[in-house]
Amino acid sequence: MIARLIRWSIANRFLVLLATLFVSAWGVWSMMRTPLDALPDLSDVQVIIRTTFPGQAPQIVEDQVTYPLTTTMLSVPGAKTVRGYSFFGDSYVYVLFDDGTDLYWARSRVLEYLNQVQGRLPAGAKASLGPDATGVGWIYEYAVVDPTGRHDLAQLRALQDWFLKYELKAVPNVAEVASVGGFVRQYQIVLDPDRLRAYGIPFSRVVDAVRNANNDAGGSVLELGEAEYVVRARGYLRSL
Repeated sequence: MIARLIRWSIANRFLVLLATLFVSAWGVWSMMRTPLDALPDLSDVQVIIRTTFPGQAPQIVEDQVTYPLTTTMLSVPGAKTVRGYSFFGDSYVYVLFDDGTDLYWARSRVLEYLNQVQGRLPAGAKASLGPDATGVGWIYEYAVVDPTGRHDLAQLRALQDWFLKYELKAVPNVAEVASVGGFVRQYQIVLDPDRLRAYGIPFSRVVDAVRNANNDAGGSVLELGEAEYVVRARGYLRSL
């Protein structure tokens, strides 16, 4: 059989060369269009629930946040493993699903059960789903640098958070843009406990004064001369 095939190939060299070119072109065409991952995603289908509970110890977070969430997520359809981790002021719950489960179907199911357990969480706890990305989805890392030195770290961080971040999130298939480093612009009020004690002012009164002084209020609508005028009070703090 092999000898006959060799004799036929020698006698029909043109057909053999033509078939070789056709197979080679087909292989190159298939290779260019075959979806391949440089780093195959072998991680499980999982949904992460992050809950912030500011100022609370890990044991309080475990008892009041992590435990209700993990016991509720055990009933999610398709969930095979539920893991909970409690830290100071934060709780992380990982819900792992069976292989082949659609990620967005899993996120919708977790969101349904999260809405059910929301009423059992403390008033100061805020739960949210993690991004629809995996551990190998970190595809690009860049740094915002000012060679001239005219911008400080706070300005570079503001440029990243308010301009570059939104431009990159608009790119197709980008799930999240995480900002690391720099200084987030903020205003802090440093209280003097001795002066507060001298004037008899409690800490809560200062907090209420700042909160009430930094708030817009909406009023009614006045109709004058077939025109409507909206009455509003502008009370946002704009400077130190």
